Amino acid sequence: MRERSKFSKKTTVIAISAVLLLAGGGAAFAYWTTTGTGTGTAAVGTNEAVTAVQTSVPVAMYPGNAAQTLSGNFTNPNDGPAYVATVTASIDSVTPGSATALGCTAADFTLANPEMTVGADVAAGTAVGAWTGATIQMINSGTNQDDCKDALVTFSYVVE
Repeated sequence: MRERSKFSKKTTVIAISAVLLLAGGGAAFAYWTTTGTGTGTAAVGTNEAVTAVQTSVPVAMYPGNAAQTLSGNFTNPNDGPAYVATVTASIDSVTPGSATALGCTAADFTLANPEMTVGADVAAGTAVGAWTGATIQMINSGTNQDDCKDALVTFSYVVE
């Protein structure tokens, strides 16, 4: 005859279920917690200067003639747009038309409205955007101004 087990089927099932439940539940909560720190960086680029390019060429300047407008565009060598607030013009030099005509200077000219407001983003590229507003005029001094015949007025521009 067979010897009867100390545990009934029901008890065995309950015991096995309890072991599996504990093993599974233990696995569900068996993890490590930790703390730590980290670092990272982000680089900020820089930009190159935007250049004002004069496109208007005042001609026929003579004593007392009407003021002529200076205007132009920009060369922006950057990868993206650059904000331009103003362009400021100044007379850089006056080169006389002949070696003997040395009396023509910046004082013979009036540069009006030299600070021109742009207030815009200028796209990357050549011949982009626009500026205008300054004027150049040869003054009529009432005296002989032959030294200014064929003179070349050179401007400087500051872009901000």
